[in-house]
Amino acid sequence: MNEHYLSAWLTLALTPRLGVKSLSRLSTFDDIEHIVRYDSNLLAKIGLTQKQIAYIQDIAPREVEKCLEWQSQSAENRILIPTDNHYPSLLNQLSSPPPILFSKGNSEVLELAQIAMVGSRHASREALQTAHAFAKEFVEQGLVVTSGLALGIDGYAHDGALKGGGSTVAVLGSGLEQIYPSQHKALAQRILDQGGVLVSEFLPQAKARSNHFPRRNRIISGLSVGVLVVEAAERSGSLITARYAAEQGRDVFAIPGSIHNPNNRGANQLIKSGACLVQKAQDVLDEVEILVNWSINNNKSVKAVLFDKNDAQEELPFPDLLANVGVEATPVDILADRTNIPVHEVMMQLLELELLGHVVAVSGGYIRKGRGEL
Repeated sequence: MNEHYLSAWLTLALTPRLGVKSLSRLSTFDDIEHIVRYDSNLLAKIGLTQKQIAYIQDIAPREVEKCLEWQSQSAENRILIPTDNHYPSLLNQLSSPPPILFSKGNSEVLELAQIAMVGSRHASREALQTAHAFAKEFVEQGLVVTSGLALGIDGYAHDGALKGGGSTVAVLGSGLEQIYPSQHKALAQRILDQGGVLVSEFLPQAKARSNHFPRRNRIISGLSVGVLVVEAAERSGSLITARYAAEQGRDVFAIPGSIHNPNNRGANQLIKSGACLVQKAQDVLDEVEILVNWSINNNKSVKAVLFDKNDAQEELPFPDLLANVGVEATPVDILADRTNIPVHEVMMQLLELELLGHVVAVSGGYIRKGRGEL
C-alpha cells in the first residue's frame, strides 16, 4: 500500500467524529492525500469543524508517525484499512467497518472462518470447562475461535483453541502494546506463538477504557460467522456482542443454564428471544457446516466461500434476486424494492432458493449461503 495514502487515511480516520462514511464523503471532494494538506479555510469549506481542523494540523502528524513507526518495528505488526485487500472480508461487509484495525501476528487468520465465543468473566467452573471443550472441538473441525481475551469464558475459549492445536483471534479493548487484562499477557504471547493474531482498533499504546469494550464486541461479532454465548448474566457485555451479531446478520447461539443461577439469565433470555439453543458443539457446527467444510478442504477466504466464483459460471435461478442477497440480512420488502419484483413473488423465489441451498433465512431477512460439497 502507498505509504502516503496510508498516512493520509490515518490522519483522517483518527480525527474525532470521522468514520468510514465521512471518509467516503470527503473522498468525493478530492484525493485524501490532497485533503490532509488543505489549509484551514478549505477544510472548513468541506464541512470539518474547528476542532477537527486543529486535530488534523496539530495533533494527527505525531499520532500518525507513531502508528507508522509501530508498524515498522516488526513484520508481525500491520495496520489494516477497509481499502486494503488484507482487511477482513466479513468485517468489511458491515455498513460502517472500523476505519483502522491494528493487528499483531498472523493476519491471514482473519480471513478464515471464525466462531466467536463470549461469556461471563466470573463464570462457573462448569461453564469454563464447557467453553474450553467446545473451543477445542471447533478448531479440530477447522474453525478459528475468536474472543476478547477477558478473564473467564474468553480466556478458556482461547486456551481451548490452543490446546486443540488450532488458531485463535483475540480482539482487545486496549492497544496491542497494552495487553489487558495483564494476567493474560502470557496467553496473548501463546496466541502469537501458535500462529494466531491479536487485533484492536485502538492506538497501540492506548490503555483499556470502559467505553472501548462495546466497540471491541462489535469487531468480535463482525469477524465471525456466528457468536456463541456460553454463560452470561442479564447485564453482560456478552449480550452486547450477541446484539451486534444479530444486527450484522450473524448466527447467535446460546448454551442454556439453570434458572436459579443469575449468571445464566442472559443466555436463557437470548434463547427465549430466538437464539439457537446449543447443547453440544456439533449443534453449532451443523449450522455453519459449509464454512467448516471449506475451512478443512479449501483454505479459501470467507469472501470466496460466501460468493463462490462457480456461481457465476452456473446458470442459477432468479439471478436478479440472488444478486441482491449478500452477507448481511436483507428484508423481503427491500429485496422487492431493489428488484422491482412484487413481494409475494420475491417470497416464492426466496423459498425456492432456500430449498436449493443458495440463501438462508436469518433474523432480519435473508443472506447468501456458500456452496460446497457436504
